[in-house]
Amino acid sequence: MDFQLTKEQQALKEEFEDFFREEMKNAPPEYGHGGLEGVYATEEGFRFHKYMAKKLGEKGWLSRPWPKEYGGVEAPLMEQLIFNEVAAYHRAPGVDPFGIGMFAPTLLVGANEEQKKRLLPPLAKGETFYCQGWSEPDAGSDLASLTTTAVKDGDHYVINGQKTWTSGAHRADHMFLLARTDPDSTRSRGLSMFNLRMDYPGIEVSPILYMDNKHLYNDVFFNNVRIPEYDRIGAENDGWNLTRATMNFERSGAGVFAAAKTTLQEIIDYVKTTKRDGKFLSENPIVRQKIAKLFIDTEVGQALAYRITWLQQQGGLIFAASAASESKVFGTELSQRMANYATEIMGLYGQLEESQWAPMEGTMATLYQFCTGMNIWAGSNEIQRNLIAWVGLNLPRFK
Repeated sequence: MDFQLTKEQQALKEEFEDFFREEMKNAPPEYGHGGLEGVYATEEGFRFHKYMAKKLGEKGWLSRPWPKEYGGVEAPLMEQLIFNEVAAYHRAPGVDPFGIGMFAPTLLVGANEEQKKRLLPPLAKGETFYCQGWSEPDAGSDLASLTTTAVKDGDHYVINGQKTWTSGAHRADHMFLLARTDPDSTRSRGLSMFNLRMDYPGIEVSPILYMDNKHLYNDVFFNNVRIPEYDRIGAENDGWNLTRATMNFERSGAGVFAAAKTTLQEIIDYVKTTKRDGKFLSENPIVRQKIAKLFIDTEVGQALAYRITWLQQQGGLIFAASAASESKVFGTELSQRMANYATEIMGLYGQLEESQWAPMEGTMATLYQFCTGMNIWAGSNEIQRNLIAWVGLNLPRFK
């Protein structure tokens, strides 16, 4: 695989760079350092997210690889990877991680023509925002054991149950929902996927607050919520196959590694300008080794992301699940190593958040507390390693 960008790709990357460099000057203080907290925790952060989505939609950058009839320009997937890298490097919002990142590719793979023409253009224009209706109190990483039901009633389905840890449900206007349409089924059989409007009667969103009162996650309760049959995506009881494809889209992005490079550069700037015992931290051999290890890991991660894009270009949007699992495991554990190394380098100052003495404005203390959860979301890393063994290495499955 050739990692060198063509002249056209390099020019496109520079166009992306110029746009985000200028637009990120408009970010409000409440947006902070971005991420899901920057987007969902405050009204100002989400308002900036919507502003950026509209800008990106006007440029057609949210949907470049899509077919033209749904709002795309049929651009090569490599150009989308370049866009994702640049946006993540600048910690820019505007790309709905659930609607654009997960549900739209799933629609392209599994929706009928009417659904594609109805649901994809508003996403391409940055007009609709989604949340993910998957996890339940007793069905997180073991998603196949979910119990939320969707019972057919004429030309509607009636939804009852609960979803939890639903990021951004208090901001989203839609949800892509996985529910059990066959009450007699077990595990992955009998599940279906739905497009759900969050303003339907019977939906209650209850916040799950952080210890510092930040609001990112939610419980979502369904009490006889009626969804039209035309909003079932794919065949009835075939939702698990679509869900597996969606999981792969969620785990295949290059943004994690581009964002890691931004954070790493900030750590490098810190050690170059901070002295301890009369010497810059950058002169300490242990510090240098830790940073060198992080640099190598970000390069490895980028190679993984490029490989996944190459696989997508070879075989379409559905590709080997093990490749996406590899990227998910490596990316989330890289974030954990970065937070650990940085706080070790900073010493006791690394524990400070809202203080004039907090290095890097306290971002590493925040990441240190947050990054362990990354190993769990989108399917725990233990389960990802099982998928790598079963699918990637063709090892026997557990009985």
